[in-house]
Amino acid sequence: MSQTDTTEVDVQALEQEGEIAADYIEGLLDIGDYDGDIDMDVEGERAIVAVVGGSLDELVGKRGEVLEALQELTRLAVHRQTGNRTRLMLDIGGYRERRRAELTKMGTDVADEVKQGGKPKPLAPMTPFERKVVHDAVAAAGLRSESEGEEPERYVVVYPA
Repeated sequence: MSQTDTTEVDVQALEQEGEIAADYIEGLLDIGDYDGDIDMDVEGERAIVAVVGGSLDELVGKRGEVLEALQELTRLAVHRQTGNRTRLMLDIGGYRERRRAELTKMGTDVADEVKQGGKPKPLAPMTPFERKVVHDAVAAAGLRSESEGEEPERYVVVYPA
């Protein structure tokens, strides 16, 4: 089997994960009587399922806590059907995209601050998704960062070059 064949199989598996997840989320929306359209995509090595529509804030919760819980439940539902762990990402009402933009700016700003001051700077605790976005922004700014602490209090520390 060539490398291309493997990639195609992976994409098909990710599309299947997205469909299972979409069905699961659709069931939850029906139970909760929420209106929302579901978009599926494959980005990199993960399936992405997004729920778009009005009045979905309750499904995001404070600081995305409900969204994180729904993502874990959705991943469990996919795992039960496929037998494979999934890195599926769930977004509701564009929360993750907005949060990604905020965190990228924060990572860039903190990197600038650390470059100026020359001292490491710890940030507030974040979810794994949030930490990854900050790590990427700090790396793009040419600095190094590490996650420290234990969940759910795990946080990013930005170090000078």
